[in-house]
Amino acid sequence: MSDVGTLTRADLAESLHRQVGLSRADSARLVEQILESLCGALARGENVKISGFGTFVLRDKGERVGRNPKTGVEVPIAPRRVLTFRASQMMRDRIVNAGA
Repeated sequence: MSDVGTLTRADLAESLHRQVGLSRADSARLVEQILESLCGALARGENVKISGFGTFVLRDKGERVGRNPKTGVEVPIAPRRVLTFRASQMMRDRIVNAGA
């Protein structure tokens, strides 16, 4: 893997190449297609659930008043859409057991 602690697109493609036997180019293309599908669904406002992995959820946050920590001045924070990820129970169990 390229960076310690970071899984990259190239790492995913290389893993596909080694484990499934696809060519490196086909592996890279497949990874890109999967990521494009995920991003497209999220851009359309759909949540994405991958069984055994987790769920990407879009939430709309309303407008609220924040405070500048340096000056204490109140500042309006515009409404926005945020992306959250909730790991599945299976994934959480794997992470806990990996650290044990």
